[in-house]
Amino acid sequence: MAEPINLKDYIEYSPGSIVSKTLKQNSAGTITLFAFDSGQELSEHSAPFDAVVHVIEGEGSFLIGGEEHNLKDGELIIMPANVPHAVKAVQKFKMLLTMLRA
Repeated sequence: MAEPINLKDYIEYSPGSIVSKTLKQNSAGTITLFAFDSGQELSEHSAPFDAVVHVIEGEGSFLIGGEEHNLKDGELIIMPANVPHAVKAVQKFKMLLTMLRA
């Protein structure tokens, strides 16, 4: 059954780490919720799928194809497939990542 989810409350921060929770995964893609403690980061990598990032709370820095973007609550960015990207928590932040398989 369908149940409403309050994204800010659905995942908790963990000191000195990154927490992730997969909300849905199927052949079309994956929807994952993340909580980054301040200063935590994912090193530069690429993915074979387009990804949509929606910042739910706080502020994150996204390096996409060598260009830096700082996103805050309510902002969204699309990370193109096969383009190197990295993520760093400017402050504690939560984001929803939707991977779109072709």
